[in-house]
Amino acid sequence: MSPLIKPPSWSRALPDARPPAEMAMYHLPTGTYETRAAFAVKGGAWRDKRQFAASAVLISHPAGDLLIDAGFGAGVAEHIAMLPRFVRAPYRVRPTVSQQLDVAGYDRNKLLGVVLTHSHWDHASGLDGLHGTPVWMNAGERAYAATDPDGKVYRHVSQGHAIHEYGFADRPYLDFARSYDVHGDGSVVIALAGGHTTGSVIVFVVLPSGLRYAFIGDLTWQIDGIRDRVERPWMLSKLADSDRGQLRQSLLRMIALDGLMQIVPAHDLGSYEGIPLLSSHAAGRLR
Repeated sequence: MSPLIKPPSWSRALPDARPPAEMAMYHLPTGTYETRAAFAVKGGAWRDKRQFAASAVLISHPAGDLLIDAGFGAGVAEHIAMLPRFVRAPYRVRPTVSQQLDVAGYDRNKLLGVVLTHSHWDHASGLDGLHGTPVWMNAGERAYAATDPDGKVYRHVSQGHAIHEYGFADRPYLDFARSYDVHGDGSVVIALAGGHTTGSVIVFVVLPSGLRYAFIGDLTWQIDGIRDRVERPWMLSKLADSDRGQLRQSLLRMIALDGLMQIVPAHDLGSYEGIPLLSSHAAGRLR
């Protein structure tokens, strides 16, 4: 197993951000499914079983809150049954995003929408409990989700949801050529990564503390892809990725940023460490 050639570490100033003092962020874990490291990254061991996270992240902002992805929904068993048999895996569920919001007493009127890093089932399943909440997608991902076989679950759970189609400015952000500054203050910036799906994105978040996060979706399934500079195994990439060359370039950009921010592959449980869970106390602060 040969790692990718290490890119030069990022040495320029990080983008300016002015997150409001009231801004906060929470992890909403909805379950896991089991796979083997050999399927996740090149050189992974067959005996190494990994619990892939299915999670959402709530970003609270005075101008309106956003969820990043939706995790497992109440109908996850039905959703998994819609997948090809070779994709199905043992899974465990926790309360859905919808249930966690309700238990915490969260006011859903504050939600601007759900930003999907991409439209695959394990990111979209939880839309089934978020009725009335718009789904944020860019044009490329919207077209992909409407036609690709891997968008089957998304098409099922997104029925009845308003789609908020956002666009990108031709404004580089950390070497990603196109980006969208959600609130105009640099606190939440969506960058087009592509490669995994046509319109897959990375959501960069800067908190008032100065901590920076990069929610990279399925750019790599596990943090090993960043730390060990390894891609998915060839066959898995052929099945899962739309443009392997583009994916590699985006992966290299994130490898160059490692150490400057907390990089969170969507399915790596340990990468969420330090992000607090949503509680009734936290939700009370958001009112």
